[in-house]
Amino acid sequence: MSAVLKSREREAILQSLRAGVVPRIGLEHIQVGRKEEVAAILKDLENISQGSSSIRFIIGRFGTGKSFFLNLARIVALEKKFVVAQADITPDRRLHATGGQGRSLYAELMHNLAVRAKPEGGALPSVIEKWVSDLDYELRAKGASDQEVLKTIPEKLKPLQEMVSGYDFALVIRKYFEGYLSHNDAWMTSAVRWLRGEYTTKTEARTDLAVRSIIDDLTVYEYLKLMAAFIRMAGYSGLLVNLDEMGVLSHRLNNTQARNANFEMILRIVNDCLQGNVSGIGFIFAGTDAFLDDKRRGLASYEALATRLASNSFAASGLKDLSNPVIRLANLAPEDLFVLFHNIRNVFAMNDQAKYLVPDEALKEFLNYCSKTLGADFYRTPRDSVKGFVGFLSVLEQNPGTNWKAVLGQTKIEQSKDPESEPAVNEQAAGAAISQATDQPSANDELATFKL
Repeated sequence: MSAVLKSREREAILQSLRAGVVPRIGLEHIQVGRKEEVAAILKDLENISQGSSSIRFIIGRFGTGKSFFLNLARIVALEKKFVVAQADITPDRRLHATGGQGRSLYAELMHNLAVRAKPEGGALPSVIEKWVSDLDYELRAKGASDQEVLKTIPEKLKPLQEMVSGYDFALVIRKYFEGYLSHNDAWMTSAVRWLRGEYTTKTEARTDLAVRSIIDDLTVYEYLKLMAAFIRMAGYSGLLVNLDEMGVLSHRLNNTQARNANFEMILRIVNDCLQGNVSGIGFIFAGTDAFLDDKRRGLASYEALATRLASNSFAASGLKDLSNPVIRLANLAPEDLFVLFHNIRNVFAMNDQAKYLVPDEALKEFLNYCSKTLGADFYRTPRDSVKGFVGFLSVLEQNPGTNWKAVLGQTKIEQSKDPESEPAVNEQAAGAAISQATDQPSANDELATFKL
């Protein structure tokens, strides 16, 4: 039985597909394929929920479905009671920097923090509120007074205080709790603001919260680990961090030292996750083949990462090894694309077969047309054909009675340009802030299709 399709989901799906970006809602109505890859992510989530950690690199050509896969992983994780932080890497948001770009990435991740009840993001206050209210209820049930509750907080937060940079993190959580008990909204708001990485000066943070530090470029990773630990304390399964457009680090940063600094941070995360040094957190990085394989600018140029992310030499001749951190998105089969077009037709018709704009014959003809127009790229990068198909059905929907064969004969599908082929961003010497790139491209979301 088909899932119920809401009008809001229909509009979100079609508007996103027309623009060549990934829908944030309603993915279950169009997904097909990628079963083994999703199973690997599900196994990772199970390990994280048991106190382990994981790291994955989702690799594929521009338009093959990396962003779609990240969004699907987000939906699956939310169903498994995870908290998900997701963001795009840009020249102004990266893993390592000295001019505020690292803190900016952290702030974006916290702004987009999602839980099942708030899948669109903005869930950080809800996460804090859950821990606070659960602890308050637990202690009140034992007859504790306000002062007794406050005295108990340091003991409850002790695991955080023992972590790197954990003292101020725990202090801010305590400040939120004090604001909760005393109905002081200013304290609670300031605490959330600090945890989101929105303070830019230590003086302001010290005035508002009596803390001596703020989240900055050098502590982003430490605070992600702290947030993961707190999320586990709040009763969630763990934290999943999804980062898209990783190719910006390799092909949009011209400064070798800046690239290597970011690669060093990636190496640190890889080592911690593979060696079991962190708990309750998973990372999924999405990037193009060039981001991973380019021996001049990509991760392959950094010997330590090249070794750790090397493919299994025995996984050849069509064999797979999904235990490797790298998942390469394979081409979609023609059957998958047919089902995808069938699902998009369902979305247009709100799952009512009587309202189908075209028959099955038209789906086959459109497949043949795309194959002739785009060649092998049709199967490697389905984004362009999906945009074309949505445009094709949109014309038929808005012009009732039009012959679909005549419209198909006038259809033109243009291949999207890979933004990594554009000039890289120039940077100043190490230690200086990156100059604002006036020609930086907007975030591009890849489309592919999946099935749970």
